[in-house]
Amino acid sequence: MALPQVKVDATDARVADLSLVETGWTAAARKNALSRLREMGLPHRRDEYWKYTRPDTLVQPEAPAAAKFDPQEPPIFSEMDRLRIVFVDGVFDPEASDDLTLEDVRIDRLAEANSDIHWARDLYGALEAEGQEPVERPLATLNTAFATDGVLIHVTGKPSKPISLIYYHQATSSDAVLHHVIKLDAGTEFTLLENGPAAARFNKVMEVEVADRATFHHVRAQGRDHERRAATHIFARLGAESTFKSFTLTANGVLTRNECVIELTGDDAVAHVAGACVGDGDFHHDDTVFVTHDALRCESRQVFKKVLRNGATGVFQGKILVKEGAQKTDGYQISQSLLLDDDSQFLAKPELEIYADDVACSHGSTSGAIDETALFYLRSRGVPHAEATNLLTLAFLAEAVEEIEDENLRDEIVSRLEAWLTRHQS
Repeated sequence: MALPQVKVDATDARVADLSLVETGWTAAARKNALSRLREMGLPHRRDEYWKYTRPDTLVQPEAPAAAKFDPQEPPIFSEMDRLRIVFVDGVFDPEASDDLTLEDVRIDRLAEANSDIHWARDLYGALEAEGQEPVERPLATLNTAFATDGVLIHVTGKPSKPISLIYYHQATSSDAVLHHVIKLDAGTEFTLLENGPAAARFNKVMEVEVADRATFHHVRAQGRDHERRAATHIFARLGAESTFKSFTLTANGVLTRNECVIELTGDDAVAHVAGACVGDGDFHHDDTVFVTHDALRCESRQVFKKVLRNGATGVFQGKILVKEGAQKTDGYQISQSLLLDDDSQFLAKPELEIYADDVACSHGSTSGAIDETALFYLRSRGVPHAEATNLLTLAFLAEAVEEIEDENLRDEIVSRLEAWLTRHQS
């Protein structure tokens, strides 16, 4: 079927603005991605999985004006012992970064890894391509074709500290296209942190292969920048008895779409993806998740909580697909919003598709206001209205935050939420 002309025109205009790398070990994957992109076209608001989120500013040739920052908000994770890797306007900054040496980890830059026998050759673009079925994700394909930089992380043991990816920008108008590839060998364990203002427009893909009995922890904080327009994608493939846990905190930003595509291919694998979102005013946040169970006795959890006020919009699209033969599957999905006024809205599309008969799968989605009974109880005990509202809001977000295993990281996220609520309280 021929693409609608509007999608052809949008794709041609965006591609004309970018340069394709035609040499090195990524060349074949990039050419393949460009071919796939031209077949599917960039997203349009009439596409099924974009009907709640307008992709216009994510696909236009020119990036919008640079983001503004919240000067009251200090950088997150700054007190933690971590290996820092800094990108400015989508380009690696060696002076701001730490030495890229850490035991049990090999770290390379995508822009400099030119060897034809690089370990990431068989992974770059592979999980992204697999993740295009049954739902097309053209912004991720655009990223694979035109990514300018990123990190390639090969974990061979249990490093003593996490790696922290930090995104900044300096240009008045910036467009960052980063692609990370992460491979965990069997039996390893690794924690990845992400934060920073990023760019006015940010397109990031992370491909994660978690081998048998390996454990991957991911904690991401999207904040500080009030005018961020971001599309992020995580594609993960899990081996037997492996664990994947990802949490995202989102505050501020005009438009954020976080996609996560997870495939459990080994028996007894566990995948948890969670998010806490707080939005005020001109704020649109979209979590789109697709989890595929393709093995025995696997567990997945999707836990998303959004707090919205002053006309902010939240979106959740989550699906659990249980393939034939994936018996003893345990799939759980919950998406909830707390609307602090009558102007905000929450749009949800939870889905289950099951082809096995011995499973325990559930999904639920609710939207509501502050519990007036609980609020009255706190007020009657002398708690001021604003403080009582913040306490109930933090309690609402707790289920998502508790998905973070590391207590120090969990405390850091709670502290950041408390500070945001205090600054934005009525």
